[in-house]
Amino acid sequence: MKNLWLFLAAPLITGVMSCSGPRKSTATTAAIKQLRFIGQQVIPHNMLFNGTVTGGLSGIDYDAAKQQYYMICDDRSEHNPARFYTAKLFFSDKSFDSVQFTQVTTLLQANGNAYPGNKVNAALTPDPEAMRYNAGRNCLVWSSEGERIVNSRDTILTNPGIYEITPDGHYIDSFALPPQFRMQASENGPRRNGVFEGLGFTPGYRYTFVSLEEPRYEDGPRAGLRDTTAYTRLIKFDNNTRRAVAQYAYKLEPIAFPSTPAGAFKVNGISDILVLSDHQLLSIERSFSTGVKDCTIKVFLTDTKDATNINDINSLQTDTRFRPVTKSLLFNFASLGKYIDNIEGVTFGPVLPNGHQSLIFVADNNFSPAEESQFFLFEVIP
Repeated sequence: MKNLWLFLAAPLITGVMSCSGPRKSTATTAAIKQLRFIGQQVIPHNMLFNGTVTGGLSGIDYDAAKQQYYMICDDRSEHNPARFYTAKLFFSDKSFDSVQFTQVTTLLQANGNAYPGNKVNAALTPDPEAMRYNAGRNCLVWSSEGERIVNSRDTILTNPGIYEITPDGHYIDSFALPPQFRMQASENGPRRNGVFEGLGFTPGYRYTFVSLEEPRYEDGPRAGLRDTTAYTRLIKFDNNTRRAVAQYAYKLEPIAFPSTPAGAFKVNGISDILVLSDHQLLSIERSFSTGVKDCTIKVFLTDTKDATNINDINSLQTDTRFRPVTKSLLFNFASLGKYIDNIEGVTFGPVLPNGHQSLIFVADNNFSPAEESQFFLFEVIP
């Protein structure tokens, strides 16, 4: 992959092959038995495209009609205004040939202005994390984690949000935020950088599932090295009313490795979800520990069918009479035997030439030269 550095100024990464076909995904949990790795692409560090820096890729979704991918960038209007990219991915069932960026679009506030950076107005600075394309309405939905800074110098509280926009970035509306997810100065509500990290639509676009990356303060501790009590939440929104109709408890895995030095930052949480049916989805858990270069990425088949609706339960610590979602491990990226970075996005792509479904993951490099903007291509084996 080192030769990719030669193309820093070019929007086309490696060779050009025919784009894979536009047939739509029909995958369900019953049809997903295993994943077969096909190939990987890495774009150059902070590659420039149309005057913007292309790192921070935190979500990806496929538009079958236009045969293109939408990728949200988690730049908090620091390098460039908050934005998303469109791209073409070129692959087959035998190889992953290239990634070609095609357009960059600025995310706009309700007043039509770009979002400011935190040095201009921290209260209005977003933290973009997930994005999906709604073909039924020809619109995009994206999520922001908001902000929670409470210290002796300052207090900044910005609620997380879920926003519906036009394909050219203009604001349409926002989803109603359940009270449990409002940022607070006290240790209540969501934790900083642990909020709306993933989202996806049920078939027919009737509902939107949104995943909370880490437990709320009231719901218990963050994941630990041997923890079995870390519960975060999945939220189910009605797309007609944009209001939450259900929430479900999701039990996180323990953190994969201790940090070095001991006591340094470590985390495990849901970095994205991919909805398969009204009650089935893929969930990605991403574990990171300071001193360990790789992230530990596990993909689970998750089902809410028999889980308790915890919409009206404020604390999963004090009210433990709930049944969490069920999940089973589908794939552990460690099995690839290669460096795995901060995977934060997943989407089905088109059907492969062999008739099987494609599945693409993207990693956020956090704009760090020590990390990589990676794309991983898999075949779904039914």
